[in-house]
Amino acid sequence: MDLIFDERESDSPLVDLVWQSHSERDGSFISTAVTRWEMVVTTYKGQVTLTVRGPETKATHVDYPADVEFFGIQFKPGAFMPHLPTGKLTNKGINLPEAPHKSFSLKSESWQLPTFENADTFIARLVGKELLVYDPLVDAVLQNQPLDMSLRSAQRRFLRATGLTRSTFEQIERARQAVNLLEQGTSIADAVYHAGYADQPHLTRSLKRFVGQTPAQILPIDETK
Repeated sequence: MDLIFDERESDSPLVDLVWQSHSERDGSFISTAVTRWEMVVTTYKGQVTLTVRGPETKATHVDYPADVEFFGIQFKPGAFMPHLPTGKLTNKGINLPEAPHKSFSLKSESWQLPTFENADTFIARLVGKELLVYDPLVDAVLQNQPLDMSLRSAQRRFLRATGLTRSTFEQIERARQAVNLLEQGTSIADAVYHAGYADQPHLTRSLKRFVGQTPAQILPIDETK
């Protein structure tokens, strides 16, 4: 993949990572399912676009042109924008309106486009204006903590904050766990066991859907012999 990629941690407790990349030539890759949503700034031929992109529930094929630059902020589960619930972004992206002087419009206010370097300051401003909030219920649900509300209410809040049902969220995370095991050279049988799949066909179906590859395709070459 002809993408030069860099990433860093963020000072914000609501952010998983900040990343940037640029392409040297035309190319393509498989975009795997992911439980996190992102803000992505794309620069191509002098045009700058800020996209809010939701979680993805299946692997997709993505083409990209040469000389395109990307910068993204990936948010932790539970962080969301109240005026733009993550549930409305699943498997899609929304371009925020442009404003003059390399800025964009958010809630009828003009904002300067963030950069890889000042992303933390940008996030702090969003939090300060209550445009970015965090729902602790998401962690409580994922950790099976008792909840002082009905199951229906918890499901509705989880979906609003993450864009996913708990079942889909956990299926995607389990597939990612299996990929990590396989990439480390764990046998397919052991990956089935440690990631909690019923059997190898179950693992294969899951990885085809969420990752776009079979277990054998993910294993290091010398492990498939």
